Amino acid sequence: MLGSTVINHRQHVGLQELSALAGVTHSFLGPDKTYKFIQDDASGESALVRSCFRLFENLELTCAVGQLVHETIQAHQRVYGTGSGCLLFLAGAWSRAAVECLQRGISVPHVVAAMSEAIEVCEDVCRICSISIEGLGATQSEEGGAATPHGSGLQLSKKSVPRASRASCHKTLNISGQRKIKLSRHFYEAEAKTQPDQPEPPNITYLADALSHGCVDAMNLAVEANRLQSKDNQDVGCSTFDVTKVLTCVVPGLPEERSCVLPGCVVLLSVEQASVALRLREQPVNVALINGDLSHDFRHLGFKRPAGIQQVSDRSALLGSSPEEEWLVKVVALLLNLELNLILVSGLASEKVIQRCCGHRILVVEKAKASVLKAFADATGGVPVTYATQLTKHCVGTGAKVATWRELHESATAVNISARGNGGLVTVVLTSCVRGKLQALEDQFWACAHRLHRALKDRAVLPGAGATEMLCVRRLQKRAGHRSETSGAPTEAEGAVNPYRGEVFRLMADGLIDYVSTVMFNTGRFSKVKARTALRQQLQECNGHVGTAAKFSQVFSEGENEDGAFVSEAKPAGAPSMKVYDNLSVKQEAWRKALDLVLLVLQTDAEVVTGVEQKTAAEENLMLL
Repeated sequence: MLGSTVINHRQHVGLQELSALAGVTHSFLGPDKTYKFIQDDASGESALVRSCFRLFENLELTCAVGQLVHETIQAHQRVYGTGSGCLLFLAGAWSRAAVECLQRGISVPHVVAAMSEAIEVCEDVCRICSISIEGLGATQSEEGGAATPHGSGLQLSKKSVPRASRASCHKTLNISGQRKIKLSRHFYEAEAKTQPDQPEPPNITYLADALSHGCVDAMNLAVEANRLQSKDNQDVGCSTFDVTKVLTCVVPGLPEERSCVLPGCVVLLSVEQASVALRLREQPVNVALINGDLSHDFRHLGFKRPAGIQQVSDRSALLGSSPEEEWLVKVVALLLNLELNLILVSGLASEKVIQRCCGHRILVVEKAKASVLKAFADATGGVPVTYATQLTKHCVGTGAKVATWRELHESATAVNISARGNGGLVTVVLTSCVRGKLQALEDQFWACAHRLHRALKDRAVLPGAGATEMLCVRRLQKRAGHRSETSGAPTEAEGAVNPYRGEVFRLMADGLIDYVSTVMFNTGRFSKVKARTALRQQLQECNGHVGTAAKFSQVFSEGENEDGAFVSEAKPAGAPSMKVYDNLSVKQEAWRKALDLVLLVLQTDAEVVTGVEQKTAAEENLMLL
C-alpha cells in the first residue's frame, strides 16, 4: 500500500509511514466525500468505502504503524462514531511537523514538550469558543421587539441580551406582579416559592441541520429517531438522545427514499422464520431473553472446566444419541412447557435449534444488542439468562408483539418486534437499490446520530466550517511570535524552558491550516493553493477576537471564478446564512489521539535510532537506524 510513497530509511521511518497512511484518506474529509473501491487481488471481491474507518477495515496492514493506526481508529470509532478522518489527517500532518523539527536539529524531548503544550493551547481555545446549546436556534419574542434568533452565531451572541440579565428582568416583573395582587385583601395569597430558572431546550431541528455536515437525509432520520424516543419517554423529552437504543436494518432492493424510522426492533428473517412470525401476529407473545449463544457448546466468559474429571462411560452413546441431541430435546421441551413464542438471543443460535423451534412455532432472533434485551426486559418483565436451561416461569416476559413489516423478496422478510412502550427502542430502516452502497449509508446515519447525541450530551458545540481550527492557528501563531518588548527575542522564562517552542507551534499550526484547506479543496470550489491563500488572508484580517470565527466560516461558502477571484454563492434575498457546528468532545478527543499517536511513534523511533553520522553536507542532520 505504501509502495507509491518514498520512505527515507535514513530518517524516522515510523513517522514517514504514519504520514503515508494518512495521505490515502484525504478524500474522506469534509461534507463532500468521495467513494473508493477496494479490490482483493486474491479473491476478486471488492468493497465500496466512504470513510477511513471502513478503508482500514478492508486493508491488510503489515507494518506495525499501520496496525497501531487501525487500533486507534477503531477505539475512537467505537466510542464517538465520528471524527476518525480528522484524527488520522492531523496525525499525518503533525508527524510531518515532527520530522521537520528533527531535521532542524530539535531534540525529541523538546519536540514532545512543545507539541504537548500546543495541544493544551488548542483545548483552551475550544473551551473559550464553545457555544451552549441551551436555547440554540429558538426564537424568542421580547416585549416591544421583534423575534430574533438566539444563539445563531458568535457575533450575534455578543449583541444579544445576556441570559442572566433576561432572567433577572423576568424575575423583577414577577415580583412586581405579586405586589399588585397583595394590595387587595380578597386576592392575597401566600408568597409563592421562587422557581429556579429551567434551561431552555435547544431547537433540535436547527441543531441537527448545523451538525449534518452535508448528510441531510441521514440526519433527518436521526432527528426522527430522537422524536420517537422522546414520544416514548415524556419525562426526558428531546434533551437527550440514547443511541444505544437505536438499531439499523439495511434493506436492499428498495429506493433510498423508502428509508424510514419505526418504533420497536425490525429484523430480516428467512422465509421459514417469517412464516412463524406470520402465525404470531396480532396476539400476545411470551418472550425469553438469552444473554449469550443458544447452542450446546456455548460457555460464558471466564468459564473453566473442572480439572481432574475423567468420563468413564457416556449414557448418550449407549442410547445412540449425541450430547447435543439430548441437550436440544431438553431445551425444546422446556420452551414448550413455558409456552414461549419468541426467543431473543444476544449471540448466535445453532441451526438445529432454529429449525426445531420453527417446527414448534417458536421464533428465534439472533444478534440482539444488549440494549434490546434490556428494553424488552423492562417492557415485558422478562429476566435475561445466560443458558436456556436456566429459564423458569419467572424469567418469561409477556406482552411482546410480532408483526410483518414488508415482504422483500423470496428469501427474506422484514419483521417488527415490539413491546409496550418499547422503552425508547427504535429502528432506522435504510434502503438502497445499490447493495454496495448500504454500508456507506449506514455509516452516514451513525455518524449523524452520534454527532446529535454528543451535542446533547456535551450541552455545547463548537463553530464549524474550519472556524475552530483557524482560531487555534491564530492563537498558536500569536504564542509562537510572543517576544520581549525590549529585545524582540523570546522571554528568558520561555527560552529557558523550551527555546524551540515557537518553531514547533508554527509547524503544528501549519498542520491545522493544511487540514482546513484540504476540506475546502474537497468541496470542488477551491484549488489547494487558493484555499491556503484565502485562509492566510483571513488570518491577516482577523483581529484575534473570538467573535471573528464567522469570518473563517464564510470562506467555505465562497467559490472561485474563472479568473481566480473569490465569489460568494448566489443566495435568495433575505436568506439566513447556514450555521455549521462541530462536536466539542469529539474534536478534542480526535486531536488528543492524533498527537498521542505521533508522540508514541516518535519516541518509539527514537529508541531505535542510534545516532547521527555526518559524512557529507547532504547527509547532515539525518537520523540513522
